[in-house]
Amino acid sequence: MIRHLAGKVGGALVSLLFVVALGFLLFRVIPGDPVVAMTRGRPVTGDQLAELRVRLGVDKPLGEQFVDYLTAALQGDFGTSYVYSRPVMELIGERMWPTILLTGTATVLAVVLGLWLGIRGAWRRGSRSDRISTGAALAQWAMPTFWLGMLLSLATGDLFPSGGMRYPDTPPDFLSQAVDVAHHMVLPCLTMIAVVYAQYLLVMRSSLLEEMHADYLTTARAKGLRDDVVRRRHAVPNALLPTVTLVFLHLGLVVSGAITVETVFSWPGLGLLTYEALTGPDLPLLQGTFVVLAGAVITMNVFADLLYRVLDPRVRAS
Repeated sequence: MIRHLAGKVGGALVSLLFVVALGFLLFRVIPGDPVVAMTRGRPVTGDQLAELRVRLGVDKPLGEQFVDYLTAALQGDFGTSYVYSRPVMELIGERMWPTILLTGTATVLAVVLGLWLGIRGAWRRGSRSDRISTGAALAQWAMPTFWLGMLLSLATGDLFPSGGMRYPDTPPDFLSQAVDVAHHMVLPCLTMIAVVYAQYLLVMRSSLLEEMHADYLTTARAKGLRDDVVRRRHAVPNALLPTVTLVFLHLGLVVSGAITVETVFSWPGLGLLTYEALTGPDLPLLQGTFVVLAGAVITMNVFADLLYRVLDPRVRAS
């Protein structure tokens, strides 16, 4: 187990190092000059533009920029944002918790809803409820997220806030703030759930259908166990295994937020921060958010591999 854990952690660190290097190269091919974007609409001279390039370090050769970036990144320093003139990690830290609140809540609800409908649909395969739930999930999954968010905003009118995280005049006590944030979360949360839960439904349904005619279920029924007991104690635990990786992969994506949803609803999280960085382009901020996102996904994949060994004895024996 220790050898397996060391191998997984070592592989994750190598992957993260590759992501750090890729983050530098990837955002250097984005069209647009950050210096020109920062000074757009302002009367600046050529000397001032050159001085700003020196200050930002974009006047150096690409190889020298990469060495400086990699050295600082290995120390946890991703530089200073061009737009905000603040440390990148400080900005990410501020925006991370609103994103975790929104996307974490939506992910948990989507997992519960998707698994429940997937189990129900597989056990009643071909029924009217199975066809309706599967068809609705596929239709919602096919919808562009930003388009669905705007539709929900138009459909609900003034019933729910369509932007921001809280009202500025909300009383400062905890209960009032919590109710206000929950009120603002309704539309973006519903949008994310509607798009994401279909993946869990389809994977769970497919996995359970593969287990339906297994010999161990026939044996359990022959022992006289009720159908719901056979499903709950025998079929579902085995069918859950393929879903574990998908769930943990999405848990890693929780940190990134949903760029489209946060942008449509002006939710002050990492998704909106990434969108703002792209419009710059704010290279240090883009690199920092990219590495944080990739690191979260890699970490959750390691946890999924370890949990798989706990849930499935066949993996431990291999």
